[in-house]
Amino acid sequence: MRAANNWKDYELLDCSEGERLERWGDIILIRPDPQILWSTPKTHPLWKQAHARYHRSRTGGGQWETYKKIPDVWEIGYGDLRFRLKPMGFKHTGLFPEQAINWDWMATAIREADRPIRVLNLFGYTGAATLACVAAGAHVTHVDASKGMVAWGRENAVSSGLSDRPMRWLVDDCLKFVQREQRRGNTYDAILMDPPSYGRGPGGEVWKLEEQIYTLVSETAKLLSADPLFFIINSYTTGLSPSVMGYLLGSLLPKEGTVTADEIGLPVTSGGLVLPCGATAIWSKGK
Repeated sequence: MRAANNWKDYELLDCSEGERLERWGDIILIRPDPQILWSTPKTHPLWKQAHARYHRSRTGGGQWETYKKIPDVWEIGYGDLRFRLKPMGFKHTGLFPEQAINWDWMATAIREADRPIRVLNLFGYTGAATLACVAAGAHVTHVDASKGMVAWGRENAVSSGLSDRPMRWLVDDCLKFVQREQRRGNTYDAILMDPPSYGRGPGGEVWKLEEQIYTLVSETAKLLSADPLFFIINSYTTGLSPSVMGYLLGSLLPKEGTVTADEIGLPVTSGGLVLPCGATAIWSKGK
C-alpha cells in the first residue's frame, strides 16, 4: 500500500467504530467510514473536542452535527497548492487527502518527461489533481459533469496562484466528451480518471462503475497520443480490486508500458498503521 505521508495541514488522528477523527488545518471533524470495522479505545482527546460530526441516515444521506463554529469555507495547503474546504452533504469536504500520493507521482512523471505534456483529467472533482499536474508544467483539460465542482476547482486554482496556467475547465459528461474528442482527432499524453462508484443519468437510469469501466477505459485509451506518458484509474468501488483494474489497463493499453496496481491510504497518527482508502492502477511508459 502507498501512503500519503507528506501532509502537514491534514492529519488522520485516529479511527475506530466506523469513524475517522481528522484534522483539516485547525478544524477537527469526525466522519463515517464503513471500512473501519474495529472498536479500539477512543483515547485521543480530540474525539471529545471535534468541531463537527457527520451522522449517516439509515434511509440514505445524513447530516452534520456541529459542536463548534466552523467557517463557511476554509483553506489548507499541500506544498504550494491551496484547497478550499467546506462540509458538504454525504460527509465530504471537497478533497480526498489520500490522493496526495498520486499527485506527487504525476508531478514527478511530468517533470521528468522533459517535454510538453497534455493531460486529460476525467471526473476531475474540485481540481486537486489538475492543479498538481499544472504546477508541474503540464497543460490540463479538466472535465466533470458538475458545474459546482468545476467552479470549485477554478477557485482552488486562484487560491493556489495557478489561474493563469494552461487549463481548460469543462462541464460535460465524461464519456460523451471522450467520444467527441475522438471525432475531433484530439489526443493527450497523460490521462487520469476518478469515476464515481454509482451515479444516475438524466432519465434516472443507474450507472454502476463495474458495468461501465471497460467501455470507459477502452474509449478513453483511444485518446492517448503517439508518445503517451501515463494512464491512471482511481477507484473507491469495493468490487474493483487493484488487481482487476491493473488487468484492465494491461489488456487495453500499449504493451510497451508497465502496469502497477495497489491500495492507497492514510497514516493513522494514534496507531502508527495505515488506513486503506481506495485503489489506484497506473500504466506508465518509461523514458
